[in-house]
Amino acid sequence: MKLKILATSDMHGYIMPTNFTERTMNMPFGTAKVASKIKSLEASFSGPIVKIENGDFIQGSPLSYYVKKSEAHQVGELTQAINELQYDVSVLGNHEFNYGLSYLKQAIASYNHPVICANILDEEGRPAFGNPYVILEKQGIKIAILGLTTQYIPHWEQPQTVKNLTFVSAIDTAKKYVPKLRELADLVIVSYHGGFEKDLQSGEPTELLTGENEAYDLLHQVLGIDALVTGHQHRQIATKINGVPVIQPGYQGAFLGEICLELEQKDHWKVVDSQATLYSVAEEKVDPMIDQTFAPLNEEVENWLDQPVGKVEGDMSIKNPEKARLVEHPYIEFINKVQMDAAGVDISGTALFNNEGKGFKEIITMRDILTNYIYPNTLAVLKLTGADLKAALEQSANHFILEKGQINFNPKYIEPKPQYYNYDMYEGIDYTVDLTQKKGQQIISLTYHDQPVLETDTFEVVMNQYRAVGGGNYTMFTPEKIVREIQIDMTELIAEYLRKHPVIKAETNQNFRFLKKTEQ
Repeated sequence: MKLKILATSDMHGYIMPTNFTERTMNMPFGTAKVASKIKSLEASFSGPIVKIENGDFIQGSPLSYYVKKSEAHQVGELTQAINELQYDVSVLGNHEFNYGLSYLKQAIASYNHPVICANILDEEGRPAFGNPYVILEKQGIKIAILGLTTQYIPHWEQPQTVKNLTFVSAIDTAKKYVPKLRELADLVIVSYHGGFEKDLQSGEPTELLTGENEAYDLLHQVLGIDALVTGHQHRQIATKINGVPVIQPGYQGAFLGEICLELEQKDHWKVVDSQATLYSVAEEKVDPMIDQTFAPLNEEVENWLDQPVGKVEGDMSIKNPEKARLVEHPYIEFINKVQMDAAGVDISGTALFNNEGKGFKEIITMRDILTNYIYPNTLAVLKLTGADLKAALEQSANHFILEKGQINFNPKYIEPKPQYYNYDMYEGIDYTVDLTQKKGQQIISLTYHDQPVLETDTFEVVMNQYRAVGGGNYTMFTPEKIVREIQIDMTELIAEYLRKHPVIKAETNQNFRFLKKTEQ
């Protein structure tokens, strides 16, 4: 007997094969293409199939943003793409929390299958969002699926969103549940919206061991797992680790993950062999049912994205993202200006989130705003000391290294997951980075209003909520240092700024610079 597990993760609201940078696209991803692959595999396989959606579905695309922000639409219109595929179970991802608990609960209620998570607990210590696991029976085989989510969510979310919730280690939770599930079922599948903290072969740490990702140690510390579905890191993984088949199916629905378990029955069903596979959906056609269902909404979104909201004098396009991180770019200065205007402060930090953003053309549309500023961030103002500010700048500087006289983005922040979003550039202060100096001593000049910044000075600084609570391992930033919040989405703040300033100038003051060699 063979049993297949089909899993998706981190589709982030990308239903049709478009990233919305222009109309009428056929990109190599999307739920509609995944649907075609799932239906094809189902049609060609007579054995039992378990279908798992591993989280981060309701947030991430301009379409999912539009559904959330439009009073005429509800999250159930988005999740019907998942319901069409008749998944057996969904697991909560961290981005499910981005739009608040009310929206999350509406999403959970809209699914036609259980949503599970064992390690996010309420005030009574019970799973806060329903069942910790499910037990299915398919063709006489009892299959337990345990749902786990990265415990690091409080480091990214607004404190109010996670108030009264406790986030427990995935490993500790699995140690509690897996032995119990082994008694109740023939097979135990763990679906974990988290990734790998260590190299898959050597076991050497590939990141700070904060607990954000625990999959490697999970497989080495918890016995009795027959298959592991992972996500969160957007990696493409299909392998075995410590004898357990593992998948992580990328991002945006570019891949479908499959684990095939070969089973034998003695006193109970037991795994005797296994294989992990990823299927690219690039060549798949769009599923007709999803296409028909979403065509009107997609057209509505496309029309909304084409609305002009402002105009640029000069050039605010990003042609070289690497250079834009080293030499201040007009788009980055503009985003910092928007943040300072919204917060009423004169120091701001922001990031160029990825290498896909193109900046602004002469006419700025909502499409330009949403495809450049891709996260649903609100803002927070922190009261920081000069020491805090310098420590943050030192951490940002860590994202670059000198190689043969050239400044390059540090590979450890590109593999296994690109983290361009964790390198910040500031406005309102002047600073110089000397990469020839030791780590922690690379900020050789830091001034505010032409005066040197002292460790004991205090400043109000605006940044996005993710960073303000320490996201990206910026330990100098904590919720306790937040003095006020601007709980309006940054994309709305950008659009509102452009309504007040319909013509903006592409300009910079070059307030930061990098040195490749020490100046005499």
